[in-house]
Amino acid sequence: MVPTSYYVLLSAALFAIGVVGVLTRRNALIVFMSVEMMLNSANLALVAFAQRWQSANGQILVFFVITVAAAEVAVGLALLVTIFRAKRTTDIDEINTLRG
Repeated sequence: MVPTSYYVLLSAALFAIGVVGVLTRRNALIVFMSVEMMLNSANLALVAFAQRWQSANGQILVFFVITVAAAEVAVGLALLVTIFRAKRTTDIDEINTLRG
């Protein structure tokens, strides 16, 4: 059996990679993918702790987080496609205003 600390370390590493992706990338699609990576790293930690304590509460919470993440992806991708059609770019620095 794999110790819970290994899962937590993997989760922290994935979360750190997601934070670096959000802070350094200028492409909106990469930023969305980085946010999803951060949500999935939190899910991994929740599942690991739920398994450790033999409780289904963490897994139920993960189900709701995945549902919210799916809705976020749908809305975010729709916004990104709309902005791309109007501005012809996905560079965050160029689309940071809603006017014009």
